[in-house]
Amino acid sequence: MEAIKDIDVIASGRPAARTSAQERAFASTAEPHWPDMARLARVLSPAGQWEDVLQEALSAAWRKWSQFDPERGTARNWLLAIVADQARKGYRRVRSDAVLLDGTAASIDTEGDVDLRRALLRLTKRQRTMVALHYYAGLPVADIAEAMGCSAGTVKSTLADGRARLRRELGEDYRDD
Repeated sequence: MEAIKDIDVIASGRPAARTSAQERAFASTAEPHWPDMARLARVLSPAGQWEDVLQEALSAAWRKWSQFDPERGTARNWLLAIVADQARKGYRRVRSDAVLLDGTAASIDTEGDVDLRRALLRLTKRQRTMVALHYYAGLPVADIAEAMGCSAGTVKSTLADGRARLRRELGEDYRDD
């Protein structure tokens, strides 16, 4: 876990006051959720930047580790919310759709995947995040509400609006009957 300690020093500009027990606790909490974090980063991040977003999310979670309160929510939701936040920051760094759709993402294999990615990029950031959390990370509505800091009703209406927009963007050819 020495690498995490070094990341904390670089990110904060001061040495970390972490014990090896804290390092082990962080690692044992984050490790089971790593596949979900990676899947969400792939969906929400600008093309070709998901690994950077994932690394930034891990670094941010480490810095905020002392703020995590299991009584306020699960570690999975907390970590996924951090990934979503870091992905949003990734888009601030990359503004051009040409860069976002340059075809370098490993997950874009077919024309349908490109169409879906373009349609997802046309959603609002909030819709895209909630669609990714629900359909790609598999979070139930209540967990999304917790991660996003809103009500379950807001999540449901945002998902409905997102699905409606995706249907309009993709057309009848993509209907799943």
